[in-house]
Amino acid sequence: MAEINVENIKTQMRKGVIEYCVLSILSRGDSYTPEIIAALKDSEMIVVEGTLYPILTRQKNQGLLSYRWEESPQGPPRKYYMLTDKGRAALAELDHSWEEMSEQIRKIRGL
Repeated sequence: MAEINVENIKTQMRKGVIEYCVLSILSRGDSYTPEIIAALKDSEMIVVEGTLYPILTRQKNQGLLSYRWEESPQGPPRKYYMLTDKGRAALAELDHSWEEMSEQIRKIRGL
């Protein structure tokens, strides 16, 4: 019988919720990439820039996010991301799905 790779399962679960987490972070206000990464790390949802940029690009291309450039007090201008109305609607749907799935898991586990 094959051994279960718990770390692999945990990684897959984390990958599945990172896009949801990004939308959740942006629902609190406009943010630029280092702030998003810091929020994910503070929540122990470790992500590197190389992982985050494709997610932001995909969400922007789906119309969930938009962005603006803002001058920085030091260094180059910063790209601030914000949720669009479509992004807020998608987040509301994901919130509902998350609650539904959490309840299903509680039932399965008998909790």
